[in-house]
Amino acid sequence: MRPARLLAPLLVAATVVTGCATGTDAVAQGGTFEFVSPGGKTSIFYDPPAERGTVGNLSGPDLMTEGTTTSLSDYEGQVVVLNIWGQWCGPCRGEADDLEQVFEATKDQGVQFLGINVRDNQQDKAQDFVIDNNVTYPSIYDPPLRTLLALGSNYPTTVIPTTIVLDREHRVAAVFLTELLASDLQPVVERIANETPEASDG
Repeated sequence: MRPARLLAPLLVAATVVTGCATGTDAVAQGGTFEFVSPGGKTSIFYDPPAERGTVGNLSGPDLMTEGTTTSLSDYEGQVVVLNIWGQWCGPCRGEADDLEQVFEATKDQGVQFLGINVRDNQQDKAQDFVIDNNVTYPSIYDPPLRTLLALGSNYPTTVIPTTIVLDREHRVAAVFLTELLASDLQPVVERIANETPEASDG
């Protein structure tokens, strides 16, 4: 298995550095993840697996289904790809089809995508984004970014879009602070999905 640290320079070079700077209850509790400033990097990898920090339980209103709560804990034992997005964000629109492509390609490997919609005070516009871009995975509707408290006080909530890949124990394995192409994300997701229990336990 190719070490993640060897992938990092390639992914940073391949990634186009674009991003958007930047009503409802959402909760995020617990976790041990501590974000460390990447020094200008847009792709950060946390290895070995045994040293990864966990995030709290992200939980909040489902964007598309009124009265339904969507939580990270719904996906126990699965690799989870968190994508923080807003319909007002051009790079979010640019990467939407790439994220959907990776989701479709990896969901049979025990991978779940979960969006976190932020700073959209008009829920119907965020819902239109999902429909117009044929996004089939769920999103938490969180205009005030409360769910991101699970990612620690030092986490850069001004960088949108951001994509975070959690391993099967919901520990942070990779963070992308930029718009992504499917070719950037899919190899990382597949590598993490294929990690053995021995590797995860250190």
